[in-house]
Amino acid sequence: MRRLFPEPADDIDVAAAYAVDEKRHVRANFVASVDGSVSLAGKSAGLSSPADRQLFHLLRSMSDVVLVGAGTARVENYGGAREADGHAPPIAVVTRSLDLDPAARLFTDTVVRPIIVTCSDSPADRRDRLSEVADVVVAGDEDVDFAVALDALAERGLGRVECEGGPHLLGWLLAAALLDELCLTVAPVVAGGHAGRIVAGLETQVTDPLRLVHVLEADAHLFLRYSTAR
Repeated sequence: MRRLFPEPADDIDVAAAYAVDEKRHVRANFVASVDGSVSLAGKSAGLSSPADRQLFHLLRSMSDVVLVGAGTARVENYGGAREADGHAPPIAVVTRSLDLDPAARLFTDTVVRPIIVTCSDSPADRRDRLSEVADVVVAGDEDVDFAVALDALAERGLGRVECEGGPHLLGWLLAAALLDELCLTVAPVVAGGHAGRIVAGLETQVTDPLRLVHVLEADAHLFLRYSTAR
């Protein structure tokens, strides 16, 4: 992987390029085609590359917890936490409806008990059922309060959060001004079709401009790292 910006370099330390010093940090990691599609044939895997998958695992290894929306967990058939270099960040799934199958890979194929992040108005019977296979965090009343949720995760020692989707989850984090960093892989593919973008739910809002931290390249894929810091 080589760096194109800010200073061109042919050989870089990728881990150092993505290092985070803060004990609390929310980073989102997404992949999209050059025309903005987040999926091919309904999944993101078709846009990825070996370098993107290596970065995916690296960013996970740097996090304390992986945050994902329930829709993404279902569509991508998420597995649970896997140990790498002695570190296995738990998967935390955000869901109001609690429409999750306790027999899914998320709960059965894991070395660390997953976390369910929901609100107090979620179905109590489903909360009870999922509490048998996951830790349940209640944050907010009618909807999930993400500031409360992130505080609750931090109290568990899970301050460095890696958000892997989906678009609505990223939209909620942006709307609440809780995102510190966006890592975006741009795949050299024109996808067409009707797939969504990396963000949903910000139809009437525009965020402050992001600050471009670096641009890396490998196999024609671009790896953009943005900061929300002004």
